[in-house]
Amino acid sequence: MSDLTPTSAIPTGWRRRFDPRPALTRVRDSGIAIVQIVVAATGAYVFAAFVLGHPAPLLAATVTLSSLGLVRDARPRRVLDTVVGMLVGILVAELLLLVAGPGWWQLALALGLTLTVARFLSAQASFAIAAGIQSLIVMIIPATTPFVRLLDGVIGGIAALLVTALIPRNPHRAALRDARAVFAALGSASAALVQALRRGDRIRAERGLEKARAIQPLIDNWRSSVESGIAIARISPFLRKRRFELARQERIRASLELAYRNLRVVARRVVYLCDDRSARPVSADLLAEVFRAADALADSLDDITLEPQARATLLAVAAHLDPEKLLPGAPLGELNLVAAMRPLVVDLLMATGLSADDARAAVPRI
Repeated sequence: MSDLTPTSAIPTGWRRRFDPRPALTRVRDSGIAIVQIVVAATGAYVFAAFVLGHPAPLLAATVTLSSLGLVRDARPRRVLDTVVGMLVGILVAELLLLVAGPGWWQLALALGLTLTVARFLSAQASFAIAAGIQSLIVMIIPATTPFVRLLDGVIGGIAALLVTALIPRNPHRAALRDARAVFAALGSASAALVQALRRGDRIRAERGLEKARAIQPLIDNWRSSVESGIAIARISPFLRKRRFELARQERIRASLELAYRNLRVVARRVVYLCDDRSARPVSADLLAEVFRAADALADSLDDITLEPQARATLLAVAAHLDPEKLLPGAPLGELNLVAAMRPLVVDLLMATGLSADDARAAVPRI
């Protein structure tokens, strides 16, 4: 890992205001989701209108749109939960229409009952909101046949689940993109910390700590993408070959999340040590070597054959993580920094596929 953080040009003026690249990226990343929604909504509408003869199957289309959405987490369970929430809203409103008929106070009662029932059934606020919206649609838009809209909602839900399996979003690509973002942020934070140790620069150390603290949202995105991908791969016949790779990503992600927490401990110790403005080249080289191995681990996401290389580098670093032998006579603060690197290296070793026992055994006892 280079000690110099690369820089790039930052658009300013009119180029910053009219830069189309973020918008084009959003469109590209949402391409499959858009296809899913169009196919499901159109298919549900056509089936309800032309096969079942429903005069205006609005809910057949809206249920698919609301349940699929353009969100990152497209796992079948989330889609099913949203569908169930909307069907609850439709059912409550249809029952109230049958008993009390239409009207403004009936609308208020239906909405209140729907939100109450939905909150009882699910802790997710989105579940209740989805139910409430469908309840309002049923109460406001008249229908001649009771419960026909409930059937439309069921058709829309089935269509949404079918396209989730048959036209799956690309979970591997999304998870890989999020993984790269995590490793890039990890590399940026570690580069700042290594430079701080080499120069005795507290300001740079604090910048490294800030960067380390900012990694958690990226890890959360990665977790969401991987878990969604694994769930979709279980039901989609087209993603079976991705199951192993997604499971490997989840193993790396889980270990890297632990490593990230230990990185924050290391970063705080670096900030403390840099108070005296003294350079610490040995600790800097050791930390740089740790994250050089993390770079190899990042590359292994595309090429699994690089995983053993990352493991070998980490094992070589782990063998030197005896603070007293590495830095004889060093101040306690610097010894504590090396000691803080030990669990960090253990977590990274586990990310390379080593068992927890073998990873801990690779670090010398102190």
